[in-house]
Amino acid sequence: MKNIAVIGAGTMGNGIAHTFAQFNYKVRLIDVSEAALEKGMATITKNLDRMVAKEKISEADKEKTLSNISTFTSINGGVKNTSLVIEAATENAVLKAKIFKELDEVCDEETILATNTSSISITQIAAVTNRPEKVIGMHFMNPVPIMKLVEIIRGYNTSDEVMRFTVDLSKKINKIPVEVNDYPGFVANRILMPMINESIETLYNGVAGVAEIDTVMKLGMAHPMGPLQLADFIGLDVCLSILNVMYDGFKNPKYAPCPLLVNMVNAGKLGIKSGEGFYDYSESRKAEKVAKMFS
Repeated sequence: MKNIAVIGAGTMGNGIAHTFAQFNYKVRLIDVSEAALEKGMATITKNLDRMVAKEKISEADKEKTLSNISTFTSINGGVKNTSLVIEAATENAVLKAKIFKELDEVCDEETILATNTSSISITQIAAVTNRPEKVIGMHFMNPVPIMKLVEIIRGYNTSDEVMRFTVDLSKKINKIPVEVNDYPGFVANRILMPMINESIETLYNGVAGVAEIDTVMKLGMAHPMGPLQLADFIGLDVCLSILNVMYDGFKNPKYAPCPLLVNMVNAGKLGIKSGEGFYDYSESRKAEKVAKMFS
């Protein structure tokens, strides 16, 4: 099994493509936007250059990795003769259902369909296909080439064979797979997102400022990054989307997104990618300067 398709050339998609290509898999990177594909390939090249500079890989390794990736703007053209398709599109249940319906129609019968969703039900996604036993969750962590963890999520109908295959494949690309069951947020976000949300509530209620909250968690709990900085890194819109999925799924008020988070997303303050969130990134991508709203 050496042919893999990845749908979505954004942050997660290009990271997944990079990782598989580095382990000598032939990767078809698919996105409806040619500009997104170019940006994704530029990111992969930049990340490989960084690895060459740190002497983690050679120039020849870099060229080989890049030669293993081909780009496509249509799903139909990109998924032919692939054993596995990994969907890494925007975290939106309607969009994912549409993609999986199309994948089910155009992929070979034996092709396994995986989703990189960070919170949406695998069982719900699988239900739009005629192969629910071959649908599985592969939740990679960002940045994909560096982070070791992959949450492997078994949908209600996922077969043992597909589960074993996905776990083994994750090990072949030097990841550590952890098997989890299909409930909103899985394990990573079920624990992480309420912590981030509570940090935003703490700011919203005036208990402490942005830098103070992050400092307490970094120095007191040995977190490498404070929760508000981490929220900016993930994207506040992504955090809101995951919290909404969990709130809808559990109907438990503890998952209700903080009004400040909702307001910030509505105002377009999404974190690093928009230039401002809890910190100001206009001069540096490092969280060194607290945003004007909170300073």
